[in-house]
Order: sequence, then C-alpha cells, then structure tokens
Amino acid sequence: MAVVANRRSVMTLFSEAACPYSHRVRIVLAEKGITVEIVNIDLDNKPEDLIDLNPYQTVPTLVDRELVLYDSRVIMEYLDERFPHPPLMPVDPVSRARSRLAMYRIDKDWYSLLTEIETKGEKAAAKARKMLRDSIASSAEVFAAMPFFLSEEFSLVDCYVAPLLWRLPHYRIDLPKQAKPVLDYAERIFSRESFQESLTETEREMRE
Repeated sequence: MAVVANRRSVMTLFSEAACPYSHRVRIVLAEKGITVEIVNIDLDNKPEDLIDLNPYQTVPTLVDRELVLYDSRVIMEYLDERFPHPPLMPVDPVSRARSRLAMYRIDKDWYSLLTEIETKGEKAAAKARKMLRDSIASSAEVFAAMPFFLSEEFSLVDCYVAPLLWRLPHYRIDLPKQAKPVLDYAERIFSRESFQESLTETEREMRE
C-alpha cells in the first residue's frame, strides 16, 4: 500500500462525479485552495491504485504521501487540521462537539434517506423522499437562525449539508413554502466561489 501511495508526489483525491460524499471533500479542498489531483473514477471499473490503497474500494479516498484516508468526515477533518486557514471548525471543544454531532445527525437523518431513494424500489423511494422533504422543512428554523448552519462562519457542517441540498431537484424533492429559510441558505452556499469550483459537470447537470 505504501509503495502505491509513495508514487504520488501530489495530494490525490479519488472521487466520483456524482458522489455526494466526494462532493463534501471537494468543497473543503476548494474552500482552502488546496493543490490536489482529483481522479474521477468509474465505480464499475475501479482503478488498480484505488483497489490497492483502500480495502473497501470506496470514494472519496485521499492520498497524501504515505497517508491514505477513506471516510469523508475523516478526510474533511484531516484537511482542516493540515491546512488550518481558513478554519472550518470552531476552536472551543464544546462548539466542535456540537458541529460533530450536527454532522452525525445529517448523516443519520438525511443522507441515509438519500441512500434509500437511490437503492430501494419506487414505493420505498417515494416514502423516503417524503420523509426527507418533511425533515428538512421542519428544520427551517435552524437554517434561519444564523447565516450558516448553526454558525456565524462557513464550516465543515455547511460542506456536509450543501451536496444534499444541491441534489434535491435531481431526486424530485420540492421543499414547501415554509422551507424558504432552507432555500435562502442553499442559495447563499451555492453562490460561494468554492462551491462552484467543487462542482463536476455531472453535478451541474443535476440542476439543469
């Protein structure tokens, strides 16, 4: 594994053009202006390098010299610590713990439903769509409370939630009128230069 990693002198991200978990990491990379080689792979025809580096053969996978990481949140927190400016996590332990809990809940409550929409039959997918729509809409007050998600500053939590919000039209999910704070928040995030830089052509087509 180390031999394969050592062949790469530039930080490398194995990504997939439509993968929301890869998208999270690409936002962090763009926000921090990190020089990286992004290798967009075909999940049905994975490159040998990825197979050698990652026992789970999943994306995103980050290679930084001898270090290989393959969980999106682990990668995001590593990048934030390795490249501290601009900081994307709070300094104090209590606020950091709250941010980590928010990311955990976004995964459990929202991204798990995306997985159901993508992998289950139409009846189960329709139920998951409604659950996701209602859950996001019921969180409108959270999105309205501050300029960013639970924060005055752009953070890893925003990088976490933005790919999901970007994909809602693709999954035929229309938020109700009472979710206007969510839509306003999404537009603020989508207009950021780093977010626009993070998008693949496949992701851009999701909104066309």
